Amino acid sequence: VGIPGKKCGTIIVKAEELNNCRESVMMQFCGNKLDKKDFFGKSDPFLVFYRSNEDGTFTICHKTEVVKNTLNPVWQAFKIPVRALCNGDYDRTIKIEVYDWDRDGSHDFIGEFSTSYRELSRGQSQFNVYEVVNPKKKGKKKKYLNSGTVTLLSFLVDIEVTFLDYIKGGTQINFTVAIDFTASNGNPAQPTSLHYMSPYQLNTYAMALKAVGEIIQDYDSDKMFPALGFGAKLPPDGRVSHEFALNGNPQNPYCAGIDGVMEAYYQSLKSVQLYGPTNFSPVINHVARYAASVKDGSQYFVLLIITDGVISDMAQTKESIVNASCLPMSIIIVGVGPAEFDGKSTRTCWSRLYVRNSCSFVPFRDYIDRTGNHILSMARLAKDVLAEIPDQFLSYMRTRGIKPSPAPPPYTPPGQPIQTQI
Repeated sequence: VGIPGKKCGTIIVKAEELNNCRESVMMQFCGNKLDKKDFFGKSDPFLVFYRSNEDGTFTICHKTEVVKNTLNPVWQAFKIPVRALCNGDYDRTIKIEVYDWDRDGSHDFIGEFSTSYRELSRGQSQFNVYEVVNPKKKGKKKKYLNSGTVTLLSFLVDIEVTFLDYIKGGTQINFTVAIDFTASNGNPAQPTSLHYMSPYQLNTYAMALKAVGEIIQDYDSDKMFPALGFGAKLPPDGRVSHEFALNGNPQNPYCAGIDGVMEAYYQSLKSVQLYGPTNFSPVINHVARYAASVKDGSQYFVLLIITDGVISDMAQTKESIVNASCLPMSIIIVGVGPAEFDGKSTRTCWSRLYVRNSCSFVPFRDYIDRTGNHILSMARLAKDVLAEIPDQFLSYMRTRGIKPSPAPPPYTPPGQPIQTQI
């Protein structure tokens, strides 16, 4: 619907329960003596893979790249989850069609063949050389054999590991928070300030901190979190710091649980003077130093920066983020307040330099519930902020070739000695 009086087409949604299958498979195919379809030159062949559904219909699950001007193509190896290929049912039909690519999109059908995961799992063998058949041609020509062959060159199975496999295997998540104490936040004594401590409700800093912290703390076994501040003048001498401990103890900036972090944050507001500028690189480098010392997969670091404004040390921050992208750490930047955060363009210019995507940016105002329900605002923020962490974590472990340690056996309390009568 959408245009009055006009039928705009239909969308059909079909659902099927996913099997709990965690295998992925890497396959490579080549073609031999495929039909020539182009008037000038040879064909430009590509393959289309279809999964068969429970109701007998077929759904495209993969297309290979086009190999130009050849009747004997070798396609690149590709990786696909077994769920996508056959939903974990090894005997379900997999249909493969062969096409000749045309620029205008009217690709010419060369032929097709069917197989199954079980068949393919035999690997490179005489069983995995398939005749490509065009049913129309077969019906018309008596002497028609095939339109060429497609051969499976390799078949490698890989078990996909998840974020929780590493957690179960003992990987520790270290959570650090850094809070913006620059003067642009407004005087904490005034209700207009982003740092205002109202007796009735949490300010946006406290909301963002609590929302993300309360979830992430469950992945940190000792629940001791370093909490840092930046952009303030510190007592007694008024020196400006971009990396100070919220609890006032630089030797031990750890706070007990998120409640401890909140308490240290409120105490800091009473003792420091909001100043500037907004420098991110010192706190990023602070966490990066720890992350650089543990690269064996036993620990992973998450830095949450909550800020109200535009970064003053953009060049140094970019460099710090790029350097951190090859370390076991993720950076989450939550923007609070009304300032226009240039998150998208900032992210784009960083992403060109990344080793991997390890930094997420979210403006808190996008999550504020219009009815004023703070619990809902916090839940939405936490969900989006933390959604990227498992993928960032896994991409680090994969690039380093780190596998999860085996999970220890479940704990069984020591039982009572069994009484035996002689």
